Amino acid sequence: MTNPTPELPDVVKENRPLPPGATFRFSCHPGVSCFNRCCADVNILLTPLDVLTLARRTGLSTREFLDRHTLVPITKELHLPVVMLKMGPEPEKRCPFSTPEGCGVYADRPWACRMYPVGMAIPPARAGVEPEPVYFLFEDDFCHGRSEPREWTVASWREDQGVVARETIEEGFREIVSHPYFIGGRTLDPKRIEMFFMACYDLDSFRDFVFESSFLKRFVLEPAEVERLRSDDVALLTFAFRWLRFALFGEPTMSVRTDTQR
Repeated sequence: MTNPTPELPDVVKENRPLPPGATFRFSCHPGVSCFNRCCADVNILLTPLDVLTLARRTGLSTREFLDRHTLVPITKELHLPVVMLKMGPEPEKRCPFSTPEGCGVYADRPWACRMYPVGMAIPPARAGVEPEPVYFLFEDDFCHGRSEPREWTVASWREDQGVVARETIEEGFREIVSHPYFIGGRTLDPKRIEMFFMACYDLDSFRDFVFESSFLKRFVLEPAEVERLRSDDVALLTFAFRWLRFALFGEPTMSVRTDTQR
């Protein structure tokens, strides 16, 4: 999904497949000579939960965080917009959250940073087939962490880095981006793309949309769920994924109110 590797002229990049049960060695700490080198001039895709937790960590609204710290590259190859972390100025182009002591937002670091040196790719959607992720190891010449003695499997690394818990929250997001709707190159119209971007990445605006528009008059929600959505960010994010399946693909994930219910 992303390659958190600096574009340095002396770096040779090779990816080694990591089938189930395969092991690799890695550790990153201030004692490693390349410490923090991978935190500059790097392409980091942000997931919806990344944007949310980093916005909360920095005291910004999701809209402010998106405007200040992200880029949304436009490319014909993508059927949905992606959000990338904006690097600092030339010449180093360092991550804005990198410090000499390490990551300044370590507890809320993005998915890509948690996964490194493991990469993950999801095959294109096929009708009736649940895509299984494929894992590989970034074998970057500059990284000396791979010479450390500690040994991992993909499963133990993901658990240790807190990836599994975060991906559980974002399961609905993965279902959207790998949806069979996109088989054959189908795309969404601009209005639905805007809905996708708001609900996935600009959660504060989505909350305003839910509570300050006619949304609650249009859909059936239990009072307890409505109260959770007012203050629980994770509940709202998972609800957003559910609503998007209705709004983007017409799936019956939401109950529309009838006149008698209003």
